[in-house]
Amino acid sequence: MGGVKTLKVNSTESGMRVDRWFKQHFPGLGYSQLQKILRTGQVRVDGGRVKAAQRLEEGQEVRVPPLGPMSPEICRPKPVTSKADARDLKARVLHRDKDILVINKPPGLAVQGGSGIRKNLDAMLDSLCFDSPERPRLVHRLDKDTSGVLVLARNTASARKLNAAFRSRDVRKLYWAVVAGVPGPEEGMIDLSLAKKGSSGAERVIPDNKGGKKAKTYFRVIDQAGRKAAWVAFEPLTGRTHQLRVHAIALDTPILGDGKYGGSQAFLEGEDIAKQLHLHAKAIRIPKTGGGYLEISAPLPEHMQKTFSSLGFTAENERELFIDSNELKDS
Repeated sequence: MGGVKTLKVNSTESGMRVDRWFKQHFPGLGYSQLQKILRTGQVRVDGGRVKAAQRLEEGQEVRVPPLGPMSPEICRPKPVTSKADARDLKARVLHRDKDILVINKPPGLAVQGGSGIRKNLDAMLDSLCFDSPERPRLVHRLDKDTSGVLVLARNTASARKLNAAFRSRDVRKLYWAVVAGVPGPEEGMIDLSLAKKGSSGAERVIPDNKGGKKAKTYFRVIDQAGRKAAWVAFEPLTGRTHQLRVHAIALDTPILGDGKYGGSQAFLEGEDIAKQLHLHAKAIRIPKTGGGYLEISAPLPEHMQKTFSSLGFTAENERELFIDSNELKDS
């Protein structure tokens, strides 16, 4: 790498630790080298010195010093996970080519490590090297309790292209949720800016149309069980932390199992329904280098399958996964 660069933190990286941000952007940068440039103040965020564990916010500018020659992070001979976990992770692969790997992340598995998180996907990625000498790289994230489609880059060049696609909003993401109550209207756009409040570990996202960051979500009701619950498709046009969970609250229909934002209203009384979060990253559409799109869909996790069966939701009521792109542009 040549001279000093200044890179801006994008929405998919908001909340990411400084060391993990560097690992994502510069996978060949060694741990000791990163610690040295942090310790000596060569790395700056919005002009100030930072530590490895500091979390970044969207829009912040990171000063990156000259890093010298780097090589891709190679797969370690022994995965840092159990054989059972490795088998389960491989069984969750939805798509694999020379550049991209797509998995169906299970609910309850954190994507990255942090305080109090012992098991996380990032530490298990050696299990997904397959025929590549390079270790897969995370290019976006899902909340710990959210299941579904998660994209990984299989090499450095692919990571650069995918990161650019996510930053430019060329990637489209579709989520399925079961909510308490039925949104009215049954289809539309939520345009509600969001802001983070509280310290790390006790952080919440709140509506804030004055000082918050722009957040837009398209939604439509696919099916409903009377007035008590609905199957809703969400397509976020921005990528804020907990965006869909807070936007669901704005519709007065919290996502089932989301006690953090919905409180007791997020649980249906008298129903044999799991207390887990009912939010699933159903599908993703990624632009291909040579034109066209790669579209991948993930089956529902077991607890959501049972809820669908209990509430009488069936595949016959499913519409096209993604809405017409012209409708989104007009929104």
